[in-house]
Amino acid sequence: MTKFRLGLIGCGRIAQMVHLPLLMRLPDVDLVALAEPDVTRRQEAARRAPQSTAYATHDQLLGNSSVDAVLISSPNALHVEIAIAALNAGKHVYLEKPLATNLHEGRALLDVWRRTKLVGMIGFNYRFNPMHQLARQHIQGNKLGELVSVRSVFASAARVLPEWKKSRETGGGALLDFASHHIDLVRFFFGQEIEQVFAEIRSQRCEGDSAMLELRLADGLLVQSFFTMSALDEDRFEVYGTRGKLTVDRLLSRTVEVIDSTRKMIELQRLRSAFGSLLRNPPLLGKFVGGNPEPSFSRAVTHFVAAARGDKQASPDFADGYRSLAVVAAAEESARTGHKVLLRKFGDEDFAG
Repeated sequence: MTKFRLGLIGCGRIAQMVHLPLLMRLPDVDLVALAEPDVTRRQEAARRAPQSTAYATHDQLLGNSSVDAVLISSPNALHVEIAIAALNAGKHVYLEKPLATNLHEGRALLDVWRRTKLVGMIGFNYRFNPMHQLARQHIQGNKLGELVSVRSVFASAARVLPEWKKSRETGGGALLDFASHHIDLVRFFFGQEIEQVFAEIRSQRCEGDSAMLELRLADGLLVQSFFTMSALDEDRFEVYGTRGKLTVDRLLSRTVEVIDSTRKMIELQRLRSAFGSLLRNPPLLGKFVGGNPEPSFSRAVTHFVAAARGDKQASPDFADGYRSLAVVAAAEESARTGHKVLLRKFGDEDFAG
């Protein structure tokens, strides 16, 4: 099979840590081009991918007729501009989340994507984490009985941030960075839409670096979520049902913990789960010895390549990206007004197609 020729646009921290190593080792992918305006980052990326042609701008890369598709990993405020240019150049697009920084630009991107009929996949890679897929099977297979409530947290330590991540106008803040992922996982886990949002946002180290959300789903299920860029690394879901509780901890386990409602042997179950997952799962063991990264990245990009080849349908796509962005917009309105916000005010026509 001919290798799929991919271009990488944006060679910042996430690209250097994740995308470059990943694209260099995927067997069916040939990384043929790079684009990065910063000279130092561009030179480092070119050093690590010497077979690729390095460009200073995305327009130069998009003019390369040998490129089949692009992976866009630029600062958030540039997502729409670059994605539209790529689609208009006839390239399939894998776009790191968020889809856009506002709904107006998000709709413009949806319009171009639908018109071109090219593959547009959004980087909600955590859908491809095997643990999240197993959690979804348990939830939708009624293992927990009738669902009662959900809690989640997605946090990071107080690291040094690039300037664009410090301002909402340039695409920063915990809602776009972290909440967008969990909003998508809520839709993925429970197979239904978010209908109402209540939120509070706090700015400490930078604008909007912490947020608390309460989401009501179509069937009335409530989800309470906390997001912060200023505490410690954590990414966790807890789902409560009439038959017990399910816990998904992306950073501390590679198994899904399910405890029945009798709570029998709860501590032993936790110890067995923690020790067993470490021994049975190289990705988790790698974390303790400085090895393997989050496994969902490679699965997501592999899925994108298959979709671009016409072997399967891309999912999550740009419409999924827009739905997550609409919830973020509703959360910001709720925090501004102090009221609950209904998602239907954004218009069902935005989600069609």
